[in-house]
Amino acid sequence: MKKYEWEEFFDREADYYLQEPFTRYTKEEVEFLLNEFKLPKGAKILDMGCGVGRHSIELAKRGYRVTGIDISRKMLEKAEARAQKEGVEVEFIKADATKFVRDGEFDAAICLCEGAFSLLGLSDDPIEHDLAILRNVYRSLKPGGKFILTALSALSRVKKATNEDIAHGLFDPNTMTFYEELEAPDGTKVAIRERVYVPTELYLMFKMVGFEVKAIWGGTAGRWGKRKVDMDDIELMVIAEKPRKPSP
Repeated sequence: MKKYEWEEFFDREADYYLQEPFTRYTKEEVEFLLNEFKLPKGAKILDMGCGVGRHSIELAKRGYRVTGIDISRKMLEKAEARAQKEGVEVEFIKADATKFVRDGEFDAAICLCEGAFSLLGLSDDPIEHDLAILRNVYRSLKPGGKFILTALSALSRVKKATNEDIAHGLFDPNTMTFYEELEAPDGTKVAIRERVYVPTELYLMFKMVGFEVKAIWGGTAGRWGKRKVDMDDIELMVIAEKPRKPSP
């Protein structure tokens, strides 16, 4: 059975992932998350698209019970080895974020740094793929649970696109998807698809699922903070909450 494109890429990327420059800010990012969540120690947090577990492990070190989901077995093997080395327990599960759900189990959830959201397989529906992830996170949260997500921003990406990109099928403005071949560290090229967003679209998608959107900030790694989105942001950050009571 052929691997999902992103699964293949991240399996090949696993050994090199922590050398990526955006992975330098884990502790600062976790501080930001905990300031937003305001959860007691022992609370349960879902990390959707956890990769090598850099946020999961840091959260576990702070006293939280974490479940990390990822599609890449190689990434999860790295995560498990790092958790053991750090002396913390994290539940790591190989699963597709569009399919994983645990009804009402978690106090908070994260999906960060292109962790499942925005990453499409070549045959995925460009709307339903990410909506499925939002629905699963919503169902998995307890009432009142907060969710922090970062998604690829269209504002920085589209201004670099050209009519030639459209003509050659590298950018589809109708679905806001980009197609390219990524070269993994071992030299293998993997054809991938990425979905980019404007803030209003994310707001509407979250509302469709049932979330209350609390804020949308600039979410580029190394620049997290309560600041307005700008045209150079690589990612957007959505802070949302599952209502304590369903809407009438």
